[in-house]
Amino acid sequence: MSSGSSTDYLLAVEDLTVSFDGFKAVDSLTFYVDADELRVIIGPNGAGKTTVLDLISGKTAASEGSIKFNNQELLGKREHAIVRAGVGRKFQTPSIYEDLTVLENLEISFPWGRTVWGSLTFNRTPEISDKIHKVAEEIYLSDKLDEKAELLSHGQKQWLEIGMLLVQEPELMLLDEPVAGMSVKEREATAKLLKKVAKGRSIIIIEHDMEFVESIANRVTVLHMGKILAEGNMAEIKANETVKHVYLGD
Repeated sequence: MSSGSSTDYLLAVEDLTVSFDGFKAVDSLTFYVDADELRVIIGPNGAGKTTVLDLISGKTAASEGSIKFNNQELLGKREHAIVRAGVGRKFQTPSIYEDLTVLENLEISFPWGRTVWGSLTFNRTPEISDKIHKVAEEIYLSDKLDEKAELLSHGQKQWLEIGMLLVQEPELMLLDEPVAGMSVKEREATAKLLKKVAKGRSIIIIEHDMEFVESIANRVTVLHMGKILAEGNMAEIKANETVKHVYLGD
């Protein structure tokens, strides 16, 4: 694998390739994400979007290439080590503890509670309590702290999982279709939430909802067959003839 070179970017993905049974799901992919950037990756089904997040988060091993986060090579690291380095991942289906309350879900996500020893010695200090209540307010769930997660709406469950990431204070958040299944009002609230939490961290989002993408993205990357078809702001993407033909259907 390439070791890559030092970079001023928060995330540097270079020559990234992964093959499944001879099929290149991601093919010599190179892109860079700045600090405090909200990047959205779009593309047709099978373009390799989720695989890219899998590679960054360590869920899938790359065949070739380099992924540097704060100039630290992530390839070859285990998922928990990547989390500790400052990368948080949210999957398309909310991964929450439905039999626990919203408060308990946020508490269990606090870094001290993520190990066996941490769980046994976890103490809800004023600092931890303040942090959790601040996050709950950010994700619109401050009035739901004592409610079991199973009783939340689909959109609220998505917000809770975002909150579970925020408690960990990641420097880079990876979100897979965070507004899927949401109402228009919930999508608008989520856009407001993500733009707020992007101040002080970077976010990479996979999304199909073009109105949502246009409302939040600093920069858009279009994938097609594991390669970058185009990059730019949403106006540039919408004006790109190749993108319109291959992806947008014009």
